[in-house]
Amino acid sequence: MHAMHWAIGTLLFVGTIVFMEGFAYVAHRWLMHGPGWFLHASHHRPRHGNWEWNDLYAAIFAVPSILLLLGGVQWGWWPGTIWIGAGIAAYGAVYFGFHDVIVHRRLNHRYIPGSSYMKRIISAHRLHHVVETKHGTVSFGFLWAPKPEDLKAQLKARGNRGVRAPTALTRDAPAAAPRESVEHP
Repeated sequence: MHAMHWAIGTLLFVGTIVFMEGFAYVAHRWLMHGPGWFLHASHHRPRHGNWEWNDLYAAIFAVPSILLLLGGVQWGWWPGTIWIGAGIAAYGAVYFGFHDVIVHRRLNHRYIPGSSYMKRIISAHRLHHVVETKHGTVSFGFLWAPKPEDLKAQLKARGNRGVRAPTALTRDAPAAAPRESVEHP
């Protein structure tokens, strides 16, 4: 096995992270909101406890990363598999930090988004969750999202089908500290 130049490896790593955002969009829109809804539906309902069926997707999507890293490090595969496997793992870590920690508050924190980028993707993801049904939702990306005004217009154009009624708590608000309700489009 020949070593790979770090610059090529870095390009593979960064390219994989960018690719994974596209893959996540496709998987979210056509797999999770399609035949995989039987697992993902738990993510659009109030969570009871620390886990939901949707969490199985994290384990499923970790398998390619683990295999690529193992193959590249232990089994003598092409060295690029290490960089690609690491890129998939890095995307998973960023996804977990953004989606599970910041947006859905699965770990307690005091982070308050200040940048327009963070406010935009958090708003877009919350607008995704105002729809409780398999169809009719908007914004399937995780690290890139359309403007919230555009998403609200899409929901309105669809007649707000599947949009939940406003509530005092979001699905992710800590039980001891109610937060504002998700904005109803």
